[in-house]
Amino acid sequence: MYAIEVEKLRKEFKSYSSRSGLAGAFRDLFTRNYKIIRAVDDISFAVKQGETVGYIGENGAGKSTTIKMLTGILTPTSGRVVVNGMNPHKERERFVQTIGVVFGQRSQLWWDIAVQESFRLLKKVYRVSDQDYNEHMDHVIETLDIGPLLDKPVRKLSLGQRMRCELAAALIHNPPLLFLDEPTIGLDVLVKLKIRQFLKEINEKYNTTILLTTHDMTDIEALCERVIMLDEGKIIYDGSLQHLKQNWGEGKQIHFQFRDLVSKEELTSLVHVTWEQGEDRYSWIAHVRANDMAHVIGKVVSSYELKDIHIREVSTEEIIRNIYEEGIHHG
Repeated sequence: MYAIEVEKLRKEFKSYSSRSGLAGAFRDLFTRNYKIIRAVDDISFAVKQGETVGYIGENGAGKSTTIKMLTGILTPTSGRVVVNGMNPHKERERFVQTIGVVFGQRSQLWWDIAVQESFRLLKKVYRVSDQDYNEHMDHVIETLDIGPLLDKPVRKLSLGQRMRCELAAALIHNPPLLFLDEPTIGLDVLVKLKIRQFLKEINEKYNTTILLTTHDMTDIEALCERVIMLDEGKIIYDGSLQHLKQNWGEGKQIHFQFRDLVSKEELTSLVHVTWEQGEDRYSWIAHVRANDMAHVIGKVVSSYELKDIHIREVSTEEIIRNIYEEGIHHG
């Protein structure tokens, strides 16, 4: 059973431009110049119930636009969207009972009232019984460690405290599907760890499906086995994080510190891998796949005198950056 099914989903916006000068402004009154911008460009994917999927891409790639269509905030230009067996736009009232949403930049809590009053209002909105609320929320409040914050107004909370309360608020009705848009933005490491641990728990305990958009690759590594990567409104990768690392991670970086100056041309003709300058003129970094390491090290060691050598894993963040820079399109 799928929690999310998307087929050939497209969202276009009109972008108006102003003509220059007074005459141009006058003409703009009658006819406006505009061009169509395709923020999401015929994408298709499905997310199974209980999956935690990382939805990633650079700013302007179309991530937030997709989330807004999946949550019913925006209407698609064309394509098919089924979330929790419903059309998010047409069955709005029934649909919102089945999802939780956390936007890192926007609050669903009332600014001037105590956190627990916001929770009580949301409990009424979602028609959650006292028994269900107490059973579920006692665990949520304890795990997120927000008990001491319940009687404080939201405006008095730090960003980390507010985000933990936002997450609790999104879970009052224990939805089967959770949308998280940059939920750990601007938070310190300990708060991030607490939120990640909590998300893992609810996924295991309730089989909650989670779609997570984030720029923080450690969030993705900690929570997601699958990633969907977006670039200019198109999906350029959909698959396991492990597969992404194996295919494009180039496995390792080998840092060589040479005794004498060596040119890039010499190194490339010796062993054909990607070389880049290290921290000084005597050091070079080889980007290699894990199973080529012994060959590369053997070649270099037998040809040059070295002062030092060390090996470093390539981070997921670097892999993603490389994919965008090289523009590898892999559907």
